[in-house]
Amino acid sequence: MGYRILIIDDDRELCALLKRSVRTEGLEADLCHGGAEGKRALAEKDYQLVVLDVMMPGLDGFETLEQIRKESAVPILMLTAKDDSESKVRGLRAGADDYLTKPFHMEEFLARIQSLIRRYTCFGSFEEGCRRLEFDGLAIDLDAYAVETVRGTFELPPKEFEVLLYLVQHQGRILTKQQIYEAVWKEPYIYDDSNIMAVISRLRKKIERSGGSPAYIQTVKGIGYRFNRDV
Repeated sequence: MGYRILIIDDDRELCALLKRSVRTEGLEADLCHGGAEGKRALAEKDYQLVVLDVMMPGLDGFETLEQIRKESAVPILMLTAKDDSESKVRGLRAGADDYLTKPFHMEEFLARIQSLIRRYTCFGSFEEGCRRLEFDGLAIDLDAYAVETVRGTFELPPKEFEVLLYLVQHQGRILTKQQIYEAVWKEPYIYDDSNIMAVISRLRKKIERSGGSPAYIQTVKGIGYRFNRDV
């Protein structure tokens, strides 16, 4: 299958450079130079990834992101010249899957988009044979509701498995406790963190390599959790 990405950025020179670069990876790219134009393109074609700039005239990247997320779960890599945590957190909370600050090395850009596409195409095809997910020192068996680690194999209760899978499906993305709770428990979040914290604690005892800094499920202070992008 040939994968196609959509690049939304008002910098035409950068767009042309990115398009040439992704073609060396066997990817096709369409270019749009504004948020409204990008939304129209998404409505007309299927894309496996969107590269979205934050600073654009008219409909900016954050507004475009929020509107895309109302209609699509396509992975989104945000680009920005801003190197401040507030913008990064805002984008991730609004549904961005990854974040890259300009200027960036093209090798890193290409690695990020390939990682997002692989994750999306695998997680979007569980019923088509992708029944085992493998990471560095951790394997997840989707049929057996089990994890395999260096310390053995553990069958997980449904809520533990669903929380882990939700984190893995959004690998690298910061997820709030509210997002996790509403996605897994299927009910409104009432600001009671005890369920989530207890599940995360039990998961860590089973999958983490040691009692030190978690390798897989990381805590993002004041926000929530994420599954480590680098494993």
